[in-house]
Amino acid sequence: MSWGLDLVQHFLLAFSALFSIVNPMGGALIFSQVTSNRTHLERVALAGRIGVYAAMIMFGALWIGVYVLNFFGVTIEALRIAGGLVVAAAAWQMLNAPEHREARKQSQADEAMEGAPADTAFFPLTMPLTTGPGTISVAIALGANRPAEGAAFVTFAVGASAGALAVAGSVWLAYRWADGVVSLLGPARVQIVARLAAFLLLCVGVQITLNGAMEALKQVRAEEAAAVVAPTRR
Repeated sequence: MSWGLDLVQHFLLAFSALFSIVNPMGGALIFSQVTSNRTHLERVALAGRIGVYAAMIMFGALWIGVYVLNFFGVTIEALRIAGGLVVAAAAWQMLNAPEHREARKQSQADEAMEGAPADTAFFPLTMPLTTGPGTISVAIALGANRPAEGAAFVTFAVGASAGALAVAGSVWLAYRWADGVVSLLGPARVQIVARLAAFLLLCVGVQITLNGAMEALKQVRAEEAAAVVAPTRR
């Protein structure tokens, strides 16, 4: 497979996984409600800052989260398996009852907005309304799925980073035109999109888990082969 196809594959994997868990369309509905007392210009400014903050959170989890967990002795293989399972579990919950997740986010945002300072772009509108723990878990799982080195790592880095940036851009656009999203889609159509995205995210989680299991199995077989060869050399 050429580097161009690898780049597109990594982009699509990162974009589909992050877009599914972030769900900018559903977030736009909540954003429209919790900022109804703001002027249009204030909401446009908030949308831009939320997009920037969302990109920073996804980039941080994608590229730093793995090293933080490695510091505590968590191997890449274990991180892939656990991260994939977490992603799959979150997707399964979204697939069965996406409205419960959005209702919980709505409740958290409403509570946080009460008595909140004037600057609410980061909290609660970015965290946890847009990019919460689920998004961070997905980004870390994607980062754990990266190749070790060489050209494959470069294509992954560019593709995954572009995917995260595209999701942040989607958040900005959806929040920027939140009123249009509400009138165009409405809650019912948003739930349909959310379920389709949840199924795609479930597939991504299973794939990440399988990749981790295969790498762990290869490592076990290599250690067994080394243990068999070592006595014969003596």
